Amino acid sequence: MKLAMVDDRIASFEELDPVHFDRGIYFGDGVYEVLRSYNGKIFALEQHMQRFAASLAAIRITNMDIATVRERVQRAFQTAGFANAKIYFHVTRGSEPRSHTWKPDLKPNFFLTVSELVDHPEEKVKGIAVCTHPDWRWKRCDIKSLNLLPNILARQDAADRGYDEAILVDDAGFITEGAGSAFFAIIKRALQTAPLSANILPSITRQFVTRAAKNSGLAIEERCLTPQMAASANELFLAVTTKDIVPVVRFDDATIGDGRPGPCTKALMTEFRKFTV
Repeated sequence: MKLAMVDDRIASFEELDPVHFDRGIYFGDGVYEVLRSYNGKIFALEQHMQRFAASLAAIRITNMDIATVRERVQRAFQTAGFANAKIYFHVTRGSEPRSHTWKPDLKPNFFLTVSELVDHPEEKVKGIAVCTHPDWRWKRCDIKSLNLLPNILARQDAADRGYDEAILVDDAGFITEGAGSAFFAIIKRALQTAPLSANILPSITRQFVTRAAKNSGLAIEERCLTPQMAASANELFLAVTTKDIVPVVRFDDATIGDGRPGPCTKALMTEFRKFTV
């Protein structure tokens, strides 16, 4: 007989809820997505579904039907009834006693939450402060995996220091992205951001930001930025699913521009809103 202890209770393996054997808990063996809605309509649902399917395939979870996931997302959203909602869901490989390798017929576990999304307009009016932090993440950040310990350590360090977001810097001294966001600079009326690679999440919001930039007449340059280049940029902003575009007015100890959201960022925010109606 195999025994386990949950808090102060001792039980046999057979008595335990399968959730205690979830490979997501043991190994972070799963992938997730976060969506939002605007005025009763889920934003960019198909783009998120495509990225989720790519993440599943990348970690070899092949027995989770995307059509089923889409139906569950839509049904939960409709049941919740929030006009502006945050929808989180993840799939783990399944539950089984701890082993580094997995059984090929393991049934995936699905989990989803819907919560009412409250926007914070003051962030867009005043802007936020960000700080740099070493990028300690693994080498496949293009997979939206549950392995987020480096991200939360960076975000907590930023919060402890009075900043709103951590901007990750790799070993070569270049900015990759935020701990929970895509990172952009405006330099001489050109939108600049790191090129997509294995160490960058293919942000859905990023796709719409670049479309908004084209519509606004901005040049788009994909290149790696150093913290020094970012600190001297004309404007900075983040792109986040639940907040879309958020202006950055302080980068480490540097004030960006005149310390207020810049004109190009404001124009992008206006253009982005056209996608959400």
